[in-house]
Amino acid sequence: MDTPSEVAVPRPGGGTLLPRPYRVRRRWDETQDTFTMELEPIGDAVEPGADAFRPGQFNMLYAFGVGEVPISISGDPADAGRLVHTIRAVGPATEALRRAKAGDAVGVRGPFGSWWPVEEAEGRDLVFIAGGIGLPPLRPALYQVLAQRERFGRVALLYGARRPEEMVFVPELRRWRSELHLDVLVTVDRATESWKGDVGFVTQLIRRAPVDGTGALAMICGPELMMRFAAQELTKIGFSDDRIHVSLERNMKCGVGLCGHCQFGPSFVCLDGPVYRFGEVRAALTVEEL
Repeated sequence: MDTPSEVAVPRPGGGTLLPRPYRVRRRWDETQDTFTMELEPIGDAVEPGADAFRPGQFNMLYAFGVGEVPISISGDPADAGRLVHTIRAVGPATEALRRAKAGDAVGVRGPFGSWWPVEEAEGRDLVFIAGGIGLPPLRPALYQVLAQRERFGRVALLYGARRPEEMVFVPELRRWRSELHLDVLVTVDRATESWKGDVGFVTQLIRRAPVDGTGALAMICGPELMMRFAAQELTKIGFSDDRIHVSLERNMKCGVGLCGHCQFGPSFVCLDGPVYRFGEVRAALTVEEL
């Protein structure tokens, strides 16, 4: 790390510039290039409660000797002591994390950032819209909602992937569809011979979502173009910009607003995001190459 470790920047959740030591408890593949790792503190080096997070927040994961990357937390916020991240291997640091085995050490900073407004959704219908690797950042909010299901109206999950083999959490999707009070609609851009479900973009599922758009709340995570078109479709069925929330997760590098790498118009995503109300970023999302 380039910044001296003795400099501590207070953040919501207690994150600083000093990584805490964790050990890989388990690691498994989700798809050909995406994996999930479960971490546990090493001895008493991590203070009790340091794992606490709000759905939608992220950690900085440090592969020793290689580098550091921002990764959303994908586990259950009620499951203390089990830190879960789902990661797509796209560069040296994520490839190093992918090679990690049970017992290997990983550095953790965080949690950082804003979170999904689960409490604001109480008493309302709620729709989650995920594209590809956008499902892991939404999963903690889904866990929180399902743990107190009686506090919400209709809840729907709309999930799209490019191909069936690129879908994550497939066993969990099947369980959610069959066992829980959750409407799950899944689609793929390109089908295989064995695929029997919907084919098309996830935005095409929005009009089939069993929610009342005039009072419902939406949480969206995925490619920026998908989120922009999904938000536009939601407004057509009654959603207002202040009831649509998106997670940008773009270009974050330090997690504490020092490097400026994640600047998005007047906003720093690691400080002001990654979760925003759509009205806050609508104009910026339409600016090419911003």
